[in-house]
Amino acid sequence: MITVQNTINAPIEQVWEKWTTPHHIMKWNNASDDWHTPFAENDLKVGGKFKYTMASKDGAMQFEFEGVYTKVENLSLIEYQLADGRKVIIVFEKEADRIKIIESFDPETENTEELQKNGWQAILDNFKKHVENSTL
Repeated sequence: MITVQNTINAPIEQVWEKWTTPHHIMKWNNASDDWHTPFAENDLKVGGKFKYTMASKDGAMQFEFEGVYTKVENLSLIEYQLADGRKVIIVFEKEADRIKIIESFDPETENTEELQKNGWQAILDNFKKHVENSTL
């Protein structure tokens, strides 16, 4: 598995809400400024599904990022299986008044592991910015 992580300066309730609510997901779920997430739906429960449309802003490319939740522990853990069968584990650890997010995922075979790690880290970095720079 490939692992990325970041520490968010916010309470767990705020971090969890912004990680799991579709209108927030659409604001931070991109690896670079020339991509965005114009659609997101999320049914956060074991057996529930999520689906995000990730697209280049110029309209040249897009893909669906989707899967099914296999484990959900409120405010601490999310596990899911992607549509292609890969597994993802996200741990939310409290560290004083901050939350450390540790996200591990099975790599795909189309891109190098370094490229995948950098892309997932960039998305996690965008999440940190979104949480720390917003009030709602």
